[in-house]
Amino acid sequence: MAQVNPYLTFNGNCEAAFLFYKSVFGGEFTYIGKFKDMPSEQPLPAGTEDLIMHVSLPISKETILMGSDTSEAFGQQPVTAGTNFSVSINTESEDEAKKLFEGLSNGGKVTMPLEKTFWGALFGMFIDKFGILWMVNYDYEQK
Repeated sequence: MAQVNPYLTFNGNCEAAFLFYKSVFGGEFTYIGKFKDMPSEQPLPAGTEDLIMHVSLPISKETILMGSDTSEAFGQQPVTAGTNFSVSINTESEDEAKKLFEGLSNGGKVTMPLEKTFWGALFGMFIDKFGILWMVNYDYEQK
Protein backbone atom coordinates (compact mmCIF):
# COMPACT_ATOMS: atom_id res chain seq x y z
CA MET A 1 0.00 0.00 0.00
CA ALA A 2 1.18 3.51 -0.73
CA GLN A 3 2.37 5.60 2.19
CA VAL A 4 0.48 8.83 2.93
CA ASN A 5 2.35 11.61 4.76
CA PRO A 6 1.16 15.07 5.81
CA TYR A 7 2.95 17.90 4.00
CA LEU A 8 2.52 21.27 5.71
CA THR A 9 3.19 24.60 4.01
CA PHE A 10 4.08 27.70 6.00
CA ASN A 11 4.43 31.41 5.38
CA GLY A 12 8.03 31.91 6.50
CA ASN A 13 7.94 30.06 9.84
CA CYS A 14 8.43 26.45 8.71
CA GLU A 15 11.77 26.10 10.51
CA ALA A 16 10.33 27.32 13.82
CA ALA A 17 7.31 25.02 13.42
CA PHE A 18 9.43 21.95 12.68
CA LEU A 19 11.85 22.65 15.52
CA PHE A 20 8.78 22.76 17.76
CA TYR A 21 7.40 19.49 16.29
CA LYS A 22 10.81 17.86 16.73
CA SER A 23 10.84 18.91 20.40
CA VAL A 24 7.50 17.13 20.89
CA PHE A 25 7.89 14.03 18.70
CA GLY A 26 11.64 13.59 19.16
CA GLY A 27 13.79 12.08 16.45
CA GLU A 28 15.99 13.79 13.91
CA PHE A 29 15.34 15.47 10.59
CA THR A 30 16.20 13.19 7.70
CA TYR A 31 16.48 16.32 5.59
CA ILE A 32 16.24 20.04 6.15
CA GLY A 33 17.23 22.36 3.33
CA LYS A 34 16.87 26.03 2.65
CA PHE A 35 16.29 27.62 -0.73
CA LYS A 36 19.85 29.00 -0.67
CA ASP A 37 21.11 25.38 -0.57
CA MET A 38 19.38 24.55 -3.85
CA PRO A 39 21.64 24.54 -6.92
CA SER A 40 20.25 26.97 -9.47
CA GLU A 41 21.49 29.11 -12.29
CA GLN A 42 18.77 31.64 -11.46
CA PRO A 43 19.28 34.05 -8.55
CA LEU A 44 16.85 33.63 -5.67
CA PRO A 45 14.32 36.38 -5.06
CA ALA A 46 15.39 38.67 -2.21
CA GLY A 47 14.27 37.49 1.20
CA THR A 48 13.76 33.84 0.25
CA GLU A 49 17.29 32.52 0.85
CA ASP A 50 16.69 31.28 4.40
CA LEU A 51 13.18 29.94 3.86
CA ILE A 52 12.78 26.16 4.15
CA MET A 53 12.70 24.42 0.76
CA HIS A 54 11.94 21.02 2.31
CA VAL A 55 12.06 19.34 5.72
CA SER A 56 11.32 15.73 6.72
CA LEU A 57 10.76 14.52 10.29
CA PRO A 58 10.02 10.81 10.78
CA ILE A 59 7.48 10.45 13.60
CA SER A 60 6.92 6.68 13.32
CA LYS A 61 7.92 3.74 11.13
CA GLU A 62 5.02 4.56 8.82
CA THR A 63 4.79 8.35 8.94
CA ILE A 64 7.01 11.25 7.98
CA LEU A 65 5.87 14.80 8.75
CA MET A 66 7.09 17.03 5.92
CA GLY A 67 6.89 20.70 5.10
CA SER A 68 8.22 23.82 3.41
CA ASP A 69 7.79 27.56 3.23
CA THR A 70 5.96 29.23 0.38
CA SER A 71 6.48 32.68 -1.05
CA GLU A 72 4.87 35.03 -3.51
CA ALA A 73 8.31 35.23 -5.11
CA PHE A 74 7.88 31.59 -6.21
CA GLY A 75 4.41 32.24 -7.62
CA GLN A 76 2.51 30.92 -4.61
CA GLN A 77 0.35 33.22 -2.58
CA PRO A 78 0.95 32.57 1.13
CA VAL A 79 -2.31 31.92 2.94
CA THR A 80 -3.20 31.28 6.52
CA ALA A 81 -3.79 27.69 7.55
CA GLY A 82 -7.05 26.28 6.28
CA THR A 83 -9.73 24.51 8.23
CA ASN A 84 -10.39 21.86 5.60
CA PHE A 85 -7.98 19.29 7.09
CA SER A 86 -6.41 18.18 10.37
CA VAL A 87 -3.38 16.07 11.13
CA SER A 88 -4.73 13.06 13.03
CA ILE A 89 -2.46 11.12 15.39
CA ASN A 90 -3.46 7.67 16.65
CA THR A 91 -1.30 6.71 19.61
CA GLU A 92 -0.33 3.38 21.15
CA SER A 93 -1.04 4.43 24.76
CA GLU A 94 -2.94 6.89 26.90
CA ASP A 95 0.36 8.35 28.14
CA GLU A 96 1.57 8.93 24.58
CA ALA A 97 -1.73 10.64 23.70
CA LYS A 98 -1.43 12.94 26.72
CA LYS A 99 2.23 13.75 26.00
CA LEU A 100 1.62 14.60 22.36
CA PHE A 101 -1.59 16.55 23.06
CA GLU A 102 0.04 18.64 25.79
CA GLY A 103 3.23 19.19 23.81
CA LEU A 104 1.73 20.08 20.44
CA SER A 105 -1.08 22.23 21.86
CA ASN A 106 1.36 24.28 23.98
CA GLY A 107 0.94 27.89 22.89
CA GLY A 108 -2.03 27.01 20.69
CA LYS A 109 -5.79 26.81 21.22
CA VAL A 110 -7.53 23.67 22.47
CA THR A 111 -10.85 23.28 20.63
CA MET A 112 -11.84 19.99 22.31
CA PRO A 113 -10.03 18.91 25.49
CA LEU A 114 -8.41 15.48 25.56
CA GLU A 115 -11.11 13.38 27.24
CA LYS A 116 -12.62 9.93 27.29
CA THR A 117 -15.40 9.78 24.73
CA PHE A 118 -18.64 7.85 24.32
CA TRP A 119 -17.11 5.92 21.39
CA GLY A 120 -14.39 4.34 23.55
CA ALA A 121 -11.43 6.58 22.90
CA LEU A 122 -9.36 9.27 24.52
CA PHE A 123 -9.71 12.11 22.01
CA GLY A 124 -9.01 15.83 21.71
CA MET A 125 -8.47 18.56 19.12
CA PHE A 126 -6.49 21.80 18.96
CA ILE A 127 -4.95 24.40 16.69
CA ASP A 128 -1.22 24.65 17.30
CA LYS A 129 0.63 27.95 17.62
CA PHE A 130 1.43 27.81 13.88
CA GLY A 131 -2.24 27.50 12.84
CA ILE A 132 -2.20 23.75 12.08
CA LEU A 133 -5.25 21.71 13.16
CA TRP A 134 -4.53 18.47 15.03
CA MET A 135 -6.54 15.56 16.43
CA VAL A 136 -5.09 13.13 18.98
CA ASN A 137 -6.75 9.77 19.53
CA TYR A 138 -6.14 6.66 21.64
CA ASP A 139 -8.57 3.76 21.19
CA TYR A 140 -9.07 1.84 24.41
CA GLU A 141 -9.98 -1.34 22.53
CA GLN A 142 -7.00 -1.88 20.25
CA LYS A 143 -7.78 -3.67 17.01
